Amino acid sequence: MEFKLFIAGCILFIAAMIMLAVKKYFKSLLSQKLFKNAYSWIDTGWTSLIIASFIMFFFIQAFKIPSGSMRNTLLEGDHLFVNKFIYGFHIPFTSHGKRYLALKNVNRGDIVVFQCPPEALTISERKAGIKKDFIKRCVAFAGDVVEIKDKKLFVNGIGVDDKYVVFNDVKIFKTFNLFKNLQEYQKSWETGKFALIPAIFVRDSFGPITVPEGQYMMLGDNRDFSFDSRFWGPLPDKYIKGKALFIYWPINRWRII
Repeated sequence: MEFKLFIAGCILFIAAMIMLAVKKYFKSLLSQKLFKNAYSWIDTGWTSLIIASFIMFFFIQAFKIPSGSMRNTLLEGDHLFVNKFIYGFHIPFTSHGKRYLALKNVNRGDIVVFQCPPEALTISERKAGIKKDFIKRCVAFAGDVVEIKDKKLFVNGIGVDDKYVVFNDVKIFKTFNLFKNLQEYQKSWETGKFALIPAIFVRDSFGPITVPEGQYMMLGDNRDFSFDSRFWGPLPDKYIKGKALFIYWPINRWRII
């Protein structure tokens, strides 16, 4: 969105420059008045769009909750602001994704907005170059060993007291042994292959896996109905956009997250 705003601002800037170049051809009082009004609107427009794109790229982004994967913490249709500078700035147009000037690192429990990795897209979406933003909760980062036993989350062997999580399906799917060993299981998870198999194989009984260096495990609070890191794998740091800040709409749900 911020890139589109920037492009729109550039187009309006070019239009303003063209108008200045042809200003001398507007000789009548009426045409000069119309020119002045039009130029004023275009000049204000490109300035506003450039500033808005700068703010959205580096500081604050508006985000609308698209699904119920974070219920009951966040509901479908909630509008919130995302703090994009707290985890540092990505250098534009670079592929390594390194962040600079971070105020803090991503911690367990943070609700994070990120560009979903390619493994979370369908084949047709990848071919079309579609990009989506997801919002999930970080439950583990590099070096953590994660396991889920009958819906209970364990990180480094310790059960997580995740009071914010809801389970809306009473069924508990047991582990299915599809892999020869843990190494094969880990590799299949890291490469997003679990997104291609039925959810029952990993939803309620998962791991153990080790989160790779520079990556995170993201889960939805609506644990039974969330398409998350259990399926498409670990999230590389380069895809992170920011931390959920506060809900601004609807009014009756105003609150800091």
